[in-house]
Amino acid sequence: MNYKIEGAIRRNRKNFIIFAILWIFLAIVFVSPYAYSYHMAGIEGKMNLEVFMNTFGSSIMHPLDTFGKVFSQGAGSTFFSSLLVVTIFYSVFFFIGFVRSAPKNEYSDIEHGSSDWSQRGEQYHILSRNKGIILAEDHYLPVDKRGNVNVLVVGRFRFW
Repeated sequence: MNYKIEGAIRRNRKNFIIFAILWIFLAIVFVSPYAYSYHMAGIEGKMNLEVFMNTFGSSIMHPLDTFGKVFSQGAGSTFFSSLLVVTIFYSVFFFIGFVRSAPKNEYSDIEHGSSDWSQRGEQYHILSRNKGIILAEDHYLPVDKRGNVNVLVVGRFRFW
């Protein structure tokens, strides 16, 4: 189970940053105009839909000014409660995407035929670290090696 969490985190590193930036964007551009409009429409004791729509229309056009007005006009509690609801929904959708991106098994995203068959440098008794025929990213078959240097390539080779 641990490989699923590690794999999902490895796949989604960039998405965490995008998630945070988008959350800040939503908070400033959509939640603050909604909270300010809701506060201004309910200031007389009952909800006035006409005031809400007019205020929301003008405040969504200037979200940074509205973000400042939220705290100067006393709509901070409405803003934080609205932000909490948006954050919960947003986190649920992000968590669903995070879980769906987890690897299906332990061997997902592992190169087939990789050099993971050897450990602690034992492959370099046969292979070279620096030059020769490329076998994998960091492994070369030396051409000046004595003995058999035949190479069997298993897999596909494409031209385009």
